[in-house]
Amino acid sequence: MNSEHIVGKSVPRKEGRDKVTGRSQYVDDMVLPNMLFGATVRSQIPRGRINKITFGPEIAWNEFVIVSAKDIPGKNCIALIGDDQPCLANEFVNHPEEPILLLAHPDRHLLPKAVEAVSIEYDALPAIFTIEESARRAEIVWGEDNIFKTYLIEKGEVDGVWEEADYIVEGEYTTGAQEQLYIENNGMIAAFDAQGITVWGSLQCPYYIHKALMALCGLPAEKVRVVQMETGGAFGGKEEYPSMIAGHAALLAMKSCKPVKIIYDRMEDMAATTKRHPSRTRHRTAVTRDGKILGGEIDFTIDGGAYATLSSVVLSRGVIHAGGPYYWPSVRIRAKALATNAPPHGAFRGFGAPQSLFAMERHMDRIAQAVGLSPIEIRRRNFLQPGQTTTTEQVVREPIHLGNLLDRALEASDYHSKKKSFANHNQSGATPKGMGIAAFLHGAGFTGSGERYLSSVVGVEGCADGSVRVLVSSTEFGQGTKTVLSQIAAEALSLPYENVSMAQPDTLEVPNSGPTVASRTVMVVGKLVQSAALGIRQTLISSNLLRETYTAEEFRTACQNYVAAHGQFRSWSRYEAPSDIFWDDQKYRGDAYAAFAWAVYIAEVTVDLTTYSVSVDDFVALQEVGKVLHPLLARGQIIGGVAQAIGFGLYEKVVWQNGRMQNNQMTNYIMPTSSDLPPIRVFFEELGNVYGAYGAKGIGELPMDGPAPAILNAVEDALGVRFDSIPLLPEDIMDGLNSHGAAASSQRGDHGLGSAGGVP
Repeated sequence: MNSEHIVGKSVPRKEGRDKVTGRSQYVDDMVLPNMLFGATVRSQIPRGRINKITFGPEIAWNEFVIVSAKDIPGKNCIALIGDDQPCLANEFVNHPEEPILLLAHPDRHLLPKAVEAVSIEYDALPAIFTIEESARRAEIVWGEDNIFKTYLIEKGEVDGVWEEADYIVEGEYTTGAQEQLYIENNGMIAAFDAQGITVWGSLQCPYYIHKALMALCGLPAEKVRVVQMETGGAFGGKEEYPSMIAGHAALLAMKSCKPVKIIYDRMEDMAATTKRHPSRTRHRTAVTRDGKILGGEIDFTIDGGAYATLSSVVLSRGVIHAGGPYYWPSVRIRAKALATNAPPHGAFRGFGAPQSLFAMERHMDRIAQAVGLSPIEIRRRNFLQPGQTTTTEQVVREPIHLGNLLDRALEASDYHSKKKSFANHNQSGATPKGMGIAAFLHGAGFTGSGERYLSSVVGVEGCADGSVRVLVSSTEFGQGTKTVLSQIAAEALSLPYENVSMAQPDTLEVPNSGPTVASRTVMVVGKLVQSAALGIRQTLISSNLLRETYTAEEFRTACQNYVAAHGQFRSWSRYEAPSDIFWDDQKYRGDAYAAFAWAVYIAEVTVDLTTYSVSVDDFVALQEVGKVLHPLLARGQIIGGVAQAIGFGLYEKVVWQNGRMQNNQMTNYIMPTSSDLPPIRVFFEELGNVYGAYGAKGIGELPMDGPAPAILNAVEDALGVRFDSIPLLPEDIMDGLNSHGAAASSQRGDHGLGSAGGVP
């Protein structure tokens, strides 16, 4: 039996060699005989009724395949949760990128001219574009009240805490949209024949697309096949939207009886696809004079765009994380997702938690100021302890000690000595420096009863050559799924890592192990892979083909003999909810997640008062993640997430005009480059997790949650001026300093600018 552990080692990536040598096949590398190319004709207005469609005379339309809503053989919707989003607009349009017609032609270069030659006349209807307009119902653009979904979390007796409070601290915090900006744009190929429809594409969730195509095309499950090609990044942006583009390619393929490829260019991809939900969070908190939270009210609102899509589940995670890693004796959290006339917002790494945790961590600094405590001490006094309950009344059973995590982060960042040094530095000079902290948590797996509902299945196969293959619908898009699940299987079977391979995610070949989202792959799917692999081992042992202890060669021989005698050799494992995990969907209370990852992040910044720009000089990311299965990949996940969250906090602003993204190019949508990033120093704690494979928890989304508030807390520390909206751009800092200076002058009764928190 192999005595070397594979879990915990940085083994080579399964797909790494093919990627670096160029052998990996992405969807745009794939060419099928007689293939056509597809394009989408989209709405040019945010809301209205379609009156008339005309086709310009300069185009030979008889050469084109044209698909409209009337060509849809099944239900005109993108099946997901509420099924409210049409695949193609028929009578009304509700956002300025809504698909209306599809075109296909053998020459992809003729398509842009053809799209331009389609003229659509509308009766325009009033549209709304902000949370405020939607909330006050300036127009009703969805349902009866513009509300996609509401949640209410209540714990304790909130109405009684205000009279007990020594301080009542209020604040409002907002976050903007953010583009996922994966390297590879969205793309799909569809082919239709007597066997049904097959699509190949860049995607995260094969079975989401499978479900959507069944409804759209009116086909049974066995006549729909979805195959994931190599995928060049996703970050949530290829969770639900690929169902739309797959549907479009499938409709063109069904009408033309030829394969059809649709590949978005960067401008279309950025303008038409989903983004992170903009948000507004309001806090009102009752606090004692020694800084203990008595209770409070949190109002969390997100902008869902024109259709519901995933807003209800984004809202769910956001509201459950809204109280942060703190103990609330009493709390009332109201949450709602509202409709506007922008393209639907959707999944993005963190999935609602970055928005609500930004507000919580900015608010904790505000509470600290009100009470007269340091940002460190206010957190320390309110951290959740084992045995206490979260806002949903989930008992913390994990052996977490957040105070120790905090101390370790402070030491790693040299927080106390730097604070003293910066206090002296900031007395003079035009580059004030500051330190900011954020503490947070992130639940692994689907929220509440989600995993029970998914009832995921995985398989492990003993192959005829004696090797092992893992069968899951979990997808690889750069994060390391193939590698880590192979490690888990190899560890369970005591085999070399090289003896395990991964099946290509193909709905004809792999079971539905759920979507590759929600920090669930390693913890939930990985645990099932471990179980299924142990099933292979036990079958060989009980068949007397293998001893309890064995070599890799003995396993190979036993597997070969079993397959020769019995045929296909597969072990299956289905998710079963742990008996001690319970969630009440009606009361929205209970065990929201089987496990949380916990973190403390500390940012060090400099603000240049000539350019009003913020540079992050150092960043410490410390997280408790159960068990690190692959140190290099885990560190890469944290570094990448922090980098993305620095963009969320300081750089990435979506510029909207009447519901349309105006800066939909990489030249004017500004994201941080390597030269804008600090040293990101990553540290782990490993306390284990009984619900995850070899003690692991999910970590993919965690690093998105903490950097933005840590950075803004650091900016306030440097300037003495409060900023509660992100992204925080140089013009925002200039305006904030000018407003602060004017307010200070007014209070003194003079007309000078004065100083802002020690800043000239």
